[in-house]
Order: sequence, then structure tokens, then C-alpha cells
Amino acid sequence: MNRPILDVLIVGAGPAGTTLAIDLTRRGHSVRVIDKGDRAFDGSRAKGLQPRTLEVLEDLGALEAVLDGGSTYPLAGIHLGPLTVPWRMMRRSRPTPEVPYPNTWLIPQSRTDRALHGCLEKLGGRVEFGTALIDFTQDSGHVTANVAGPAGAESVTARYLVGADGGSSLVRKRLGIDFTGSTREEDRIVIVDAVTQGLPRNRWHLWPRRGGQFTGACPLPDSDLFQWMVRLAPDEEPVLDEARLNERIRSATGDRRITLTDIRWTSVFRPNIRLAESYGTGRVLIAGDAAHVHPPAGAQGLNTGVQDAYNLGWKLAQVLSGADPALLDTYEAERMPIAAGVLGLSVSKYEGIARLDPSSIRRGKDEQQLALTYFGGPLAAVDGDRTETLRAGDRMPDAELRHANGERVRLFDLMRGPHFTAIANGRDSARALERLAWPDAGAPLRRLVIGAEGRLADPARTLNRVHGLGEDTLVLVRPDGYIGHIANDEHLTRIRTAIQPMTPTTRSRPMPATRPGADE
Repeated sequence: MNRPILDVLIVGAGPAGTTLAIDLTRRGHSVRVIDKGDRAFDGSRAKGLQPRTLEVLEDLGALEAVLDGGSTYPLAGIHLGPLTVPWRMMRRSRPTPEVPYPNTWLIPQSRTDRALHGCLEKLGGRVEFGTALIDFTQDSGHVTANVAGPAGAESVTARYLVGADGGSSLVRKRLGIDFTGSTREEDRIVIVDAVTQGLPRNRWHLWPRRGGQFTGACPLPDSDLFQWMVRLAPDEEPVLDEARLNERIRSATGDRRITLTDIRWTSVFRPNIRLAESYGTGRVLIAGDAAHVHPPAGAQGLNTGVQDAYNLGWKLAQVLSGADPALLDTYEAERMPIAAGVLGLSVSKYEGIARLDPSSIRRGKDEQQLALTYFGGPLAAVDGDRTETLRAGDRMPDAELRHANGERVRLFDLMRGPHFTAIANGRDSARALERLAWPDAGAPLRRLVIGAEGRLADPARTLNRVHGLGEDTLVLVRPDGYIGHIANDEHLTRIRTAIQPMTPTTRSRPMPATRPGADE
């Protein structure tokens, strides 16, 4: 019996692929996620989640499990002979109304994967492990993929295929997309998750050596495991058995008390610095490590991949619902410059560690990804209106608002979900928002009216102080939390023009004028 045509086939069930699956599934689209591995990844690998990624996970419904499975980072302990120098890698900040999760979160990647897989299962989806992509073809309307799983080979027809299948991506290779950059074959890092005795767990320990060599040990939360990283000399053979690994680490640290047992996961990592020359062809796209790979510094790779998927998800859903397919061109146009910039940051940090540059250990705003912007891209023209602090393409900050009954509500709570959000601050913008017709198909619109004209108040004036909204401003926020449009006058005409490339063409009737501030 032939299966119905899928909306999207996703190859790879890591953070990028599963994020995309969650986003599409919650929008009502049919999705299959296949992964050639027999089971979920079970190591620490990419262990840092940035503040912006935590906001994405909150929207998707995976944040609670991630927070339960991790912690903030400990102080670094830099070992210099007999001395151990405490070093704060990153400033620990308090949450604010506009930045609810200001600190990078330490969590083994396996727990992040499980949190995302669990979120997908709650939506009725699942990952098909032990199922590999063999090849695929595409035409103007569909992609036909041959896959092999526990039940044998089968042919899958989908409207789109997305390869989130890692740095050695079969999808990217079959498309013939160049993966430009370099792999430093002589530069190898042994990474090990192991139970460790003889080392305090209140520090991320680092033993730097001349010539770029170092040994590091990061305590993994809620366990007796450390993630060990040993950067090898160019002519040194990696050792992974327990006895020789212990001897290698004791030699590097000068501490005979350190003992590794119960090794759970090992890897020999070669720093890759690569960026795909395009993010897809026709109905086949790539995301995450399939599109860009990074050195292990600054906790950027996984986070960039998750946000690739978050950018792509709503656009794919809109096109599947009838929007112009040219909207998918904006995926590459917006995400490729971000990946290029992040690659530069990761390389700088990694090379700084080799030079024993203390600033390379420190983490700050550049790594948090809160300031990344699509301003100047195809959906955020440079000549558009702006507020005192924000432009189209910028991340929309959070805010604390109040309902008419005095109940507090976060702006992010109102933005959460697979919809656009429009915020009217002022009488004329509120009237324009009432009259705005929105498509019946695709992502709906949630309309928020602030002030006397609406049911929401901003008693702390966060929208004025932080967001820079003027007395009569209309802001459209995309489903991925970035600003799609700002209008300070001619609100209705301008927002109608702005939404055209992002929405299906069929329009509904305007919202009834008797319900300003209500949700659609």
C-alpha cells in the first residue's frame, strides 16, 4: 500500500533536525524524521546552550527538561604548575524583563537530544532510528527518497527533504554542494566522558601548555562524570583505553590522584572549519552541521544549527500553506551570513586558546547570540522604520505586561506558539491592526494592543525604555521571534506590503473592531 505524500522528510535526529520536526509538527504538517544511528546519541559533545537557544526551546516546549538536566557553568580553574587560578569564563547575570535567560547553560548534548525527542513525542511524532537515506531524486513538485530501515527498503515521497545529517552529510554531497574550508588533520582532540575521582567538581579545569597543547576537564551536571578534552601533539597517537588514558592525563596534569573509570563515550575530534556554498537546491535543503561545522570553542555549532531549523520551520510551513516559494530563498540569505560570522568567532576563540590568550576562555555577548540580526536581509530592508532601539530583523526582547485584571504576563508568553504577533502601541496603530486582513491559511496572527485602546498595559514602560516604541508604533513579530516590520505611520499600508512575501495570498476578513487586543 502506498503511503500518502509527506510534507517534509527530515534526515538526521540531532538538535537541528528534531527542532525542525517539532516546529513543523506543531503547525499540523506531516513529517518523518529518520536517523541512521541505532539509538539516540549518548555523549556530552556540544554541551553549551546559549541564551537565545534557551528562548527557542521555551517556545518549542522543551525548556523545562533542558533546565532540569543542566546548570550554569562553574568557574574555570587554570592550573599553572602548583597554582590554580580561578577564572570567570562568563559573567553570571540576573534575568531581566527583556532577557529571561541571560546565562549559557551547561548540559550534555545527549540530554538536549532527549529533551527534544520527548517534546516531539508529546506532539505525536517520533524518530525512526536505524533508518538510513540511500539516495533521492527531485522534480518540480516532489522529492522521492529511498530509505532502508529495520523493515527493509522503501520509497518515500515528500514535498520537501531537509538534510540535518551532520558534517559528512549525504544530502549535501548528493546535491553536489561544495563544503568550503579546511580540516586540520594534524590537530586532534581526544574527548572522553568518564567517572573521575581526585578532582574538585566546582571548577572547569584547564591545564594549558606551550605549543597550543592543553588538557581540560568539565564537570557534567547531576552526575559523577567529567568531559575530558586532550589536545594532542601533531605526531602523537590518540589513546582511548582506560589505563593509557589515565597515564596520559596524569602526565599532562602532573596530578597522580586523578583517576578515570567507567568511560562512557570517546571521540577523536579534528577541528573542521567549513561552510556550505549553498543551503539547498530546489526542494532539498540542509541545516545544522550539514551546512556549517565549527571548532569546539565558544559553544556555537549546536546553537547555530537549532536556530537554522527555527528560521526554516515557519518558512517551510508558510510555503506548504500557499506562500510564494521564494520565501525559502530567504532561509539561506538570512542564515548563511550568521554562520559565516559565527565560524569566525569560533576560529578566533580556538586559535586564542593555542596562544594561551586568557580572553579566548572568556565568554560574553558575542557568544550568546542575542544580538544576531537579519537587518538588511530580504525580509528586513535597511530603509524601513525603526524604533529608538530596534530595527526590522532584530530579535524581539521580552517584556512584562499586565492584563486589564492586573494579572502579569510576559510578552514571550503571548508570542509563544506557531503564529505571527502584531503589537500596536497607540490609537492609530491599534485601528490599523483592527482593519488588517490576515490569511486564513498558514500561521495565524495574534493581535496585541497596548495602552488605553487595548487590554494590555505596560506599567514598567519596558516597551518604551527597552524596545524604544514610540507613541504610535505597530510592530510585526515573525513566528521565530524576530521583527518582521515596524511602522511609525501609514501603519496599514506599510504592514500590508510587509506581510506579502511571508504569507499566503488568500486574505480573511479584518478582525472585528469591538475586540482590540484579542487573539486570532
